Amino acid sequence: MSGEALSTLVLLGSFFVFIILRFPIAYSVGLSTVLCMISMGQNIVTLPQQMVKGIWSFSLMAVPFFITMGVLMGTGGISDKLIALANSLVGWMRGGLAMVNIVASYFFGGISGSASADTASLGSILIPMMVDEGYDADFSTAVTITSSCEGLLVPPSHNMVIYATSAGGVSVGALFMAGYVPGAILAIALMVGSYILSVKNNYPKGKPFSLSNFFKQIGKSIWALLAVLIVVVGVVGGVFTATESAAIAVIYSLIVSVFIYKGLDWKGVWKSLEQCIDTLAIVLILIAMSAAFGNCLTLLHVPAKAATFITSISSSPVVVILLLNLILLLLGMIMDMAPIILIATPILLPVAQSVGLHPVQFGIMMVLNCGIGLLTPPVGAVLFIGSAVAKRPMEKVVKATLPFYVCMIIALLLISFIPSISLWLPRITGSLIG
Repeated sequence: MSGEALSTLVLLGSFFVFIILRFPIAYSVGLSTVLCMISMGQNIVTLPQQMVKGIWSFSLMAVPFFITMGVLMGTGGISDKLIALANSLVGWMRGGLAMVNIVASYFFGGISGSASADTASLGSILIPMMVDEGYDADFSTAVTITSSCEGLLVPPSHNMVIYATSAGGVSVGALFMAGYVPGAILAIALMVGSYILSVKNNYPKGKPFSLSNFFKQIGKSIWALLAVLIVVVGVVGGVFTATESAAIAVIYSLIVSVFIYKGLDWKGVWKSLEQCIDTLAIVLILIAMSAAFGNCLTLLHVPAKAATFITSISSSPVVVILLLNLILLLLGMIMDMAPIILIATPILLPVAQSVGLHPVQFGIMMVLNCGIGLLTPPVGAVLFIGSAVAKRPMEKVVKATLPFYVCMIIALLLISFIPSISLWLPRITGSLIG
């Protein structure tokens, strides 16, 4: 075995061993990088240099701002208003509260950018509400956790910023615009699945649709929805960068949460900032460690070898795209979202481009794959949160989620094989070049 092959085995083998042993992901990445550097005869003093280099990026400054914006808006009293808006729009349908759950997640996801925040915030309100109305608790939880993945696609999403940084040169504005239609496709797929199950189980309808009530709820929710408008229009229109828009959105979110919706007092603001710091510390240490890990991958020519291996299995773009999805789904079952994006993007993006996938389309594919991974054992963080919020056994929630996995896979395949779903909106808005 050559020295390069041995070092590759040490890097990837030790990483997966640490994952199986349930080491924290940042430690798994860092320790496997150290072992690899030792096997290559590199001075590990360069490790901190690689880590600092990984987070020394202006675009990454948007990440803490978007996280702060999501926490402030998520705890600032907007959940009830977005639920009421969704109810006025789709609550009249069979299984109306399930539809409300899905549509509210689309609205809320555009503010929080986090599936976990969506599940914790909306789930704590909607799951008990659905159970009280006669819905099965496991079905209610399944709807909540699967619809929360819409927030990963709908901008502003800090995961999109992380992908843009990892991919190098991909426009954050284009990624933001690319998420809207796939997010809607996912929502429609989940609504179709919910409707079929609601008819089968005779779940109730809500009140008839009222145009006056719909406009009334829009008036109440407009302040929350404007936060998304500020970010997306500002970035796509070239008024300011993603980082600048995120900073402005934080100030706006603070004003709306404290002075307009009055869901937060100043004590609550400080608590929210503490939560932001906890989340940010995890994200940044992952980015730093993954930068060093990625440097080892590059030195060992792993991306080129992976591309050669995958394309050697088949030259068919259809087969390669299916393989890429399968790899990402399997990674999602054992790893969290941010490390997958950071580690897999440099390896798989060249393969995706070799079969004609645009980097923006591949970014949407990757985010949705990772989102599905958040719902699957053994590392499904959103699955755990949903089970905890609903106080339901995880295995029963997984069973109830099986039909929704099918809906999500259908949406994933549509996004994978129909480029215009992801690229149409960025192109007509001028945010996509090429």
